[in-house]
Parts: sequence; C-alpha cells; structure tokens
Amino acid sequence: MNRALALARSAVGRTSPNPPVGAVVVLDGRIVGEGATQPAGEAHAEVGALRQAGELARGATLYVTLEPCAHYGRTPPCARAIIEAGVAEVRAAVVDPNPLVEGRGLEMLRQAGIRVEVGEGAAEAEELIAPHAKLVTTGLPLVTAKFAVSLDGKIATRAGDSKWITSEESRRYAHELRSRSDAVMAGIGTVLADDPQLTARDGGGAPLPRQPLRVIVDSAGRIPQGAALVRQPGQTLVAVASEGARAKLDSLGAEVVAAEGSGGRVGLKAVMAELGRREITCVLVEGGGRLLGSLFDEGLVDRVVGFVAPVVIGGESAPSAVGGVGVGSMWDALRLKNVSVRRFGDDVAVTGAVRRK
Repeated sequence: MNRALALARSAVGRTSPNPPVGAVVVLDGRIVGEGATQPAGEAHAEVGALRQAGELARGATLYVTLEPCAHYGRTPPCARAIIEAGVAEVRAAVVDPNPLVEGRGLEMLRQAGIRVEVGEGAAEAEELIAPHAKLVTTGLPLVTAKFAVSLDGKIATRAGDSKWITSEESRRYAHELRSRSDAVMAGIGTVLADDPQLTARDGGGAPLPRQPLRVIVDSAGRIPQGAALVRQPGQTLVAVASEGARAKLDSLGAEVVAAEGSGGRVGLKAVMAELGRREITCVLVEGGGRLLGSLFDEGLVDRVVGFVAPVVIGGESAPSAVGGVGVGSMWDALRLKNVSVRRFGDDVAVTGAVRRK
C-alpha cells in the first residue's frame, strides 16, 4: 500500500477531475504490475496495473488507494476489469465518496467472490482525494488559502513593497502548489498592485506544460487591458459583479463571467459554484487580504498554507494577509487540524485543514 500511495502522489496535479490513485498488483510477495491514474479519459490506476501484470494478475492481490469504480464514466468500470483479470483479493485504502460509487465497486467485487479489505493507508489516501471528495459531495472545489507573511504578520511594507518576503525555496514550493491546482485565484487589488503572471513555473522561470486556470475576482471590471496574466500560457477567467462591468472587458482577451453578490461585489459562492460546474476540483487562492478575508468570512476556505519569514516589517498601515470582518472573540477564531510544518530555507510553512465547528 505504501507503494500504491507513492504512485498516487506522483499523479497529483495531472488527473483532474479524476482523483489521483495508485494501484499495485502483488503475486507471491512480488510486485507484478503497478499503475497511477492517467489524465481524464485515459486508463485508471487499476487498469494500468492489470495491463502491466497481464496473466500474472490471476490469483493476485490488488492494492489500491481508492475503491475501484463501478460505473461507466469516461472509461469502463474498473471493478469489472478486476473481476475479468481473475484477481483473488483487493485491498482498498478508502471507499469512494462519489455517490455513483460509494461502496458499489467493493460490493461488485465481493459478489464475484473476491476477498475485500478496506482501511490500510486511509489517512493519506483521504488527503490525496480531498479535492475529488469535495467536488462530488458538494459540487464545489476544495479551496486552499495561501499567503506569505513576515514574523509580525505583514504581507508588504507600508509603501506596498512585497518582493520578496519569503525565500527562493518558499517561492519554488509555491509554484509547485500552483502546478498541483486546477485553478489559481487572486483579487483585483493584487493584480493592480503587482501585475502578477499567476503561472506555474519551473526553477528556471519557464512556464510548465500544464497551467492552472487563472481566476480574477474583479467586481467593477478594472483589470487593465495589458495585464501580464492575460498574456501568459493557459486560460484566464475574470469574475465581475454585473453585466455592466462585464461589458467593459469585452476586448480583454479573457473569459468574463458575471456573478452578482451583495453591495456591488462579486458573489464568491456563485464563483465557486461556477468553477465546480467546470469540474475544477481545487483552487489555490493567493490574495490579496480583502479576497482572503471575504472567503474566510463566508466559510469557503478548506485548507491553509501560510509561509512565515524571519523578517520584521512593522508599520501600523502595513497590510496583513487576511482582511474581511473577522471574528469578535478568540472562541470564534478559525483553527486548523492535521497541521504540518515544513522548512524552506529560513522560512517555515504551516499547512492544515480548516476545523469545522
């Protein structure tokens, strides 16, 4: 199962809207086939492992990080392929939360006389399929808030200078996070202040082959015609608050959608629902503070990645990472679970899932 989980990890960022899954076929204590989920429409992990095993799959044990599917989607059901291959036992890490599956694949295997065990490696497997689970159960993508702050909690100086708070190692990891995401979101304030590219780039600064969808929240349609992110490889979606704002951006060169919220602002829940309809499973939100604050206030954030650099900026007017209304008491403060801490040079990155009350 450890090998199956490693294969699943290797597929993160290139399987959407399908979840990253790893599968290993074992016969007489020896791995005879292995596979990982391929891009949508291509082979699932189980099928890849069975193909590699060939006739050696008969009588073997299949380790897989997610319950094999039992329905026809872009590809035929994996449970049927497992039965036809003559596999004797299946050990799955977790049950698929997709209502189209949700135990049906395992039941199909049991009815065919295959031994089934569930639970080994469940914690890591659930983490790997979290975006998939969020989309298939709610219709919404999993939202990760990412920000970088100084030791005193600032994201820029009082003059607005933010380059660079964190180290090169931290910024490299931030690009890795982008490359794993289906979409990267930013507010119009960040675009106007920094003119970011919002692309996933390698260590040399070159764009990676797969780019996340760039989503800009721009209530009044203020994004400049020459904005750097519009000229980059990949697609850009601009969410505005009205049809009038949408008309202002007709010649921008990006897709523009109207999502009206209250007070003349973009309706963030409507934007997330639209992304869910487009089978976007995970969104990385990179700022600024107003957008992040609104997402936290509306309960739309699922995960947090916060980089902290050992620098002190100071200044009462220097901006912080999360704006919005916030909470009135510490009792109501948002707290994280499953927290991990990693070092990147002299920086630390704190990652965790939002603890729902």
